[in-house]
Amino acid sequence: MPSRPSPGTSPGTPAEDRAPADETDAPEAPGAPKAPASDTTEREAPTAAGPAEGAGNGSDEDAAEDAGDGSAEGETAGGDKTTELSEAEAELAAQRELQARIAQRKAEKAEPIESGTKLSGPAADLLAAVRAVESGEKAGTAFFDSPAPAPRRAPAAAEAVRHRVPEPARAPRTTAPETVADVRAVLTEGGAPEALAAQVADVLGDRAADALREDPWRLLSVPGVRPEQADGFARALLGTECGPGDDRRAAALVAWQLERAALQGHTALESSAVRGALAERSVPDPDEALQQAIAEGAVLVFQDGLDEVEEAGEDGEEPERPAVPVLLGLDRYALAEESLADGLARLAKTGADTVWEAAAPTELVRAVAASGLVVHTGGEASRGEPVGLAEAAVALGLRAVVAVHSENGMRRLGAAAVTVAGLLSGAQGPGRDEDGAFALDLLIVLDAPQLDVETAAMLVESMPDGSRLVLSGDPGVLCSAGAGRVFADVLAARACPQIASRTPDPGPIGELVSGIGIGELNQVEAPGKEVVIVPVRDAGEAVHRTVQLVADSVPRAIGVPTEQTQVITVGHGGSAGTRALNAALKQRLNPGSGRFGGFDPGDRVAYAPAVGRTLTGTVVSADAEGLHLDCEGTPVVVPKERVESAVRHGWALTAHQAAGMRWPAAVVVLPGDAAQGLSRPWVYTAFSRGERHLSVVHGVDQALPRAVAEAPSQDRTTRLRPLLEGLLAPTP
Repeated sequence: MPSRPSPGTSPGTPAEDRAPADETDAPEAPGAPKAPASDTTEREAPTAAGPAEGAGNGSDEDAAEDAGDGSAEGETAGGDKTTELSEAEAELAAQRELQARIAQRKAEKAEPIESGTKLSGPAADLLAAVRAVESGEKAGTAFFDSPAPAPRRAPAAAEAVRHRVPEPARAPRTTAPETVADVRAVLTEGGAPEALAAQVADVLGDRAADALREDPWRLLSVPGVRPEQADGFARALLGTECGPGDDRRAAALVAWQLERAALQGHTALESSAVRGALAERSVPDPDEALQQAIAEGAVLVFQDGLDEVEEAGEDGEEPERPAVPVLLGLDRYALAEESLADGLARLAKTGADTVWEAAAPTELVRAVAASGLVVHTGGEASRGEPVGLAEAAVALGLRAVVAVHSENGMRRLGAAAVTVAGLLSGAQGPGRDEDGAFALDLLIVLDAPQLDVETAAMLVESMPDGSRLVLSGDPGVLCSAGAGRVFADVLAARACPQIASRTPDPGPIGELVSGIGIGELNQVEAPGKEVVIVPVRDAGEAVHRTVQLVADSVPRAIGVPTEQTQVITVGHGGSAGTRALNAALKQRLNPGSGRFGGFDPGDRVAYAPAVGRTLTGTVVSADAEGLHLDCEGTPVVVPKERVESAVRHGWALTAHQAAGMRWPAAVVVLPGDAAQGLSRPWVYTAFSRGERHLSVVHGVDQALPRAVAEAPSQDRTTRLRPLLEGLLAPTP
């Protein structure tokens, strides 16, 4: 059994067994290019007012870019002029459909509250409770004496009702040129960049110019704009009427804080955190501001998942009741999470189906025969098990579909499959029945940890009654780039049968990653140089060695072509982040002037058609339609209006962007300044992206084994688990 590495050693082949420099990496050449200390050429979200600033701090920037760069979320004016919808357009339209449906459900769930009125009812009681507890006036159990509302109950199998499923996506809305012109005039008057006009018009709609004049802080709803920039814009428009305590400012700051949290994966935040953020932004009375934001419908209040009461202590004293946080959330995520919980509960309560009795009685088959919802866990090698389940279903005459996260996953599967995005948009898969539901009996979703809450809600709402859903994935990898932790929450709620694969990933890479999964960073025997460690002293050397590995060493010594090698690093910024690495790799592998919006034919790129989704491809050409890409053999056209916001060079990706994809070879770059960004899930994800070879450019010393040994850190505040537990709890 491999032993733990001793201090100062790294995972991989022992030092004495490493190939000499001329076999795996050439010696450093004099004058090697060093990565710049900071990147001044990267296209960032434009500033709104005042001096030019970045779109956010490092972690927020990385989260925004990993989640699709934020700005890719909406279409700019003009859009694609072709008559047929591209997959990206259809996906964006489907997302708009979901958001419109959520807004409708919100209106049906509660009576409207007049703008400007004081908060009352349960929301006010909850806020009063949490303020009293935080101030020390009352104990955390003081507000549980009154009768609690009846818990939500899942409908019985006979009365289960499916939510209305989304209709096929319609063409995306295009913004009228005069609307953009009006917005541009208001932005100019307020000292904001005119380049924001198309984005503002797309986000705020046909009355965008009037909306900005009435409430200048609505500029914060545009991805990339920060509060200080919106404040400058408001001062220019409002003059002396502008103040830090303006109700409009507070409501915009609350929404901005929650959207910012969504970039980090949260679907809600504790009320104390939001109030603290308001105080940091100089809001005079955060309590009053938060009440006003809730009263105006800018944010929703929740208190889900009361834990079981602890047993009474000695002497018959009253049992302790655990503190239950008051959560605040945007309706977009809150209602999607509720819809998802309802749909999963409906599937979980679907009874046994005797049609599966004719199939080979594997553990997975038996679970699917008994329940409409099943979770399957395992690594890359275990993917064959759910694929075999789909084949068994087809043999029984059932309609089965296997969906993966990306086109890269379709290539690796080697079998008929669709992407989740293609299935939802209707571009791939069996289509929908007369009720709008998927025309299938069994849906298997691989790479399920990459499902964000909105995508998962759309999938589950589209499942027909009596169908079965299998969520399959590796619980050790990073969660989705979008908001939520759907796979982890379903596992934690124990809402359905869970089948853990016993099929290990083979070879030295599989052995190394398996150890990381349980907190051990072991040295592994790699006689075929499957795992190679390249020590570096600083970020400049890390960039140089990475370029050397991709361009020369891996193709020559391992036999994997440059175009099949993917670089993975911790973040976008820094002297060895994706920007610096992509600049150096382009200079070496495909130098050019970037005549097509910063890109040249042959450039490796990462395209974000929607939030949380990254397509890797190669630039083919450009014309009046936009930038033409080849993404894993699929032609994709990015409208020219979206190139700047949605396309970046892709020789180097972050681990979040690379999740759900694999390549024949991976080069993981760990410069010294990356130590703070490391965690066990990050290392597990990055190190498992190589199919045949893994090179680790190692400059973090003992930070790597420490990150692996520490408990996994994927803390996200979500509501799905308590919602599911409440819906599936046995009724008395």
